[in-house]
This record gives sequence, C-alpha cells and structure tokens, in this order.
Amino acid sequence: MRLDRPVLQVALDFENLSRALTAAREAVDGGADWVEAGTPLIKSEGLDAVRELKKAFPDRRIVADMKIMDTGAFEVEIAAKAGADLVTVLGAADDDTIAEAVRGGELYGAEVVVDLLGVADPVARTRRSAELGAAAVCWHVGIDMQMQAKTPFAVLGELAKATSLPVAVAGGLNSETVAEAVRAGAQILIVGGAITKSPNIAEATRQIRQAIATQKEVATELFRRYSGAEVREAFLKVSSPNVTDAMQRQGAMHDILPRLRDTTVRMAGPAVTVVTRDGDWAKPVEAIDRAGPGDVIVIDAGGGPTAVWGELASWSAHGRKVAGVVIDGAIRDLDAILELGLPAFSRSVSPDAGEPKGHGEIGIEVTVGGQRVRPGDWIVGDTSGLVVVPRERAAEVANRALDVLEHENRVREEIRRGSTLSTVQKLERWERVG
Repeated sequence: MRLDRPVLQVALDFENLSRALTAAREAVDGGADWVEAGTPLIKSEGLDAVRELKKAFPDRRIVADMKIMDTGAFEVEIAAKAGADLVTVLGAADDDTIAEAVRGGELYGAEVVVDLLGVADPVARTRRSAELGAAAVCWHVGIDMQMQAKTPFAVLGELAKATSLPVAVAGGLNSETVAEAVRAGAQILIVGGAITKSPNIAEATRQIRQAIATQKEVATELFRRYSGAEVREAFLKVSSPNVTDAMQRQGAMHDILPRLRDTTVRMAGPAVTVVTRDGDWAKPVEAIDRAGPGDVIVIDAGGGPTAVWGELASWSAHGRKVAGVVIDGAIRDLDAILELGLPAFSRSVSPDAGEPKGHGEIGIEVTVGGQRVRPGDWIVGDTSGLVVVPRERAAEVANRALDVLEHENRVREEIRRGSTLSTVQKLERWERVG
C-alpha cells in the first residue's frame, strides 16, 4: 500500500445500519477518505453493513473492522465478497492466521491491516506483520483504555520509524490530536466519536481534515479525555444521569433531594464523610475544618428529622470553598442557604435543630441515600440528584459520562431533525426476546 497523503478514515461504531449510513454520508461530504464498518456495526448487522456502505460509496475504500483472530482466509474472503477493500486482523493472532488472511485477500482483492490492540511488543509484531504480507498496521488504543485517559502517542512515533508499512492510528483522536498523530508518522487517521457523535458531522469532519492537511491543531472542547486534576472539570460538564449511565445505572443516592435555587448548578468533589446522630450537629460542623476547597461534606445522620446543618454552617463551608453538603437527615435555614448558593442536598427540611453533643466520627465509611460512601469517593450532584463514584474509578467514570453525553448530543440532533427516540434507537428491534 502506498499513500500519497495522510488518509482520514471514519469509524462507524453504531449498532444500527440506518444511523451509520446517515453519519457516513455526512462524513464523506465533510471530506472523509475511507469508510469503516466498525466491529459493533458488523456484529449487529452482519456483512450487509459492508455491502450497503460499498453501494453508497463506490468511490471510497471500505474497511471491514473484523478483528479476525482465526480462519483468516475465510473471514477475509467473505468480507471482500461483501465489498471490503481492507480487512483487519488482530496482531495477537497466530502468524499462520495473518498469512492466510493475506493470501485470502490476494485472491479476492482485499488488503489486510494488522490491528496491534493488546500486543505486548508492537514494534516486533509490526516487523513480523510486514514479513507476512500485511498492507498496513494499526496502533490502536481501545475505547476502554481511552476511558483511563490513555493515548496512542507514546508508541506511535516508534512504530512509524520501525517500518515502511503505512501506520494507522486509532484511539480517541479529535481535531486537536490528529495533527500530533500525523507529525508522529501516522498515515491513516482513524476517527470515530469526534466525527460520529458530533451534531454537525460534516463540519466536524472538515475541521479534522483541515488539521490533518495543515498539521496544526484545531481547538475543541469536545471529545477530550481527562485525568488527574482535570477530573473535576470533566464531572462538571456532565449530569448526574450521565454518570449513572456511565456506571451501568449504579451509584445513585435515593431520597436525598436537591435544595438548589439555580437549576444549572452542578456539584462535584471528593467526599469528607461524617457520621452523627439525629440532631447532633457537632461532628458535621467540625468536618468543615477538615474539608478543603472543592470537597463535598457527606453526613450520615441516620435519616433523622432534626436538622444537623443550617445557615451558619453553610457560611463556614462557603468560606472554605467547600463544593457542597449532602445530608441523610434534615437541614434548616433553607431560605438563607439558597440565597448563599451553597449546593445542598438533604432527606428533609426542618426548623428544629438539636444539640452539639459530639457523638459520631469524621473520615469513616458511611451510608447515605442507600449508597456506601468512603472518604475520597467522588460525589456528583445536580437537580436530578446525587451519584457516588468510587475514588479509584473517578477518571474512568468521568470519561465514560462524557461519552454518554456526546452520544446523547448526536441523538438529540437526530430528533431535532424530525425523528423520535424510538425510531433513532430502533427500540422494537432491540427489545429482549423471551
């Protein structure tokens, strides 16, 4: 394979062919060179997806992302007969599988791309793939790895120097990162979500095509991945429903209600945990002095009806730049707290306050709204409610929640154009059988 210029390949990782075709048309209008039937699309729709893409785009190279692991010649054959110009084989497959895939491709007019996903020594496997007759290799950081904020750039340059084969790269690329990939030596830029999740696919494709051609980043706030100190920024971009969706509908607190005047307020921060008794506000107030900027004070008051938090505690927390307070129990002085603007969530509201007796403890595991909360677990809250994110999964869940939001943005656009949610998702087709 010889390429005159870097190629933009749009990856269609949809479950429904109708949505994939719509996205592909817009991407081609925006300048996409190659069109990929992604693995989810092939698993969902079979090789009819490849057939329909070839019919729709006879002048574009069609890539079947088969991720072949065995029976190389046979699976390349059926993909090629369906219209694929390139077929992917996993680099983790045996040499014989890759060699057979290459031979099958030669018979039926398709070239083989070796996908290095999960390969321990990608440079050695690239060299061996060239010996076996592969047309290209793909350095691939998978979606689950991307959610840990991993990128392909650490290895990409080394691979490009190690082989004369064209090197493809896939792994969360957007209009800011494709230029870096080209400078590192990539010749095939595989972009999925930054194109297919965009409300305006054609314009998103044009921006990425521009970044590839000029090797200069086109700034974007979308389709990025976050880690470390950026986790809070990511959580503040998404809603609590986005977060529960990202966690497979887990983590939501129940019956702890938002006390927010501004419906646009979002709260996110690591938990400072407190356990106390009904009406005993000593430990909740002492916890303010333990909390730092951006922390969320989480109080297990056993769901009791007597307030353990009020206006003066809120002023103290506000002064220390605490992100908010969550109480499995009662709060009071709600009018003053709403005026202050401190994000507050509680099971109930009551004018009664108890006495500061000092029972309880700070910095231990608590249960609030039916959810276990450990010190340092992330709390995300808004007008829809609260979600607990285990501290060790914070970056991953934040990135997955952003992915949920980005998918929703595209669905929202399709509905705006006149479709409905049921039609977009083809719900009847995907209803569980039995």
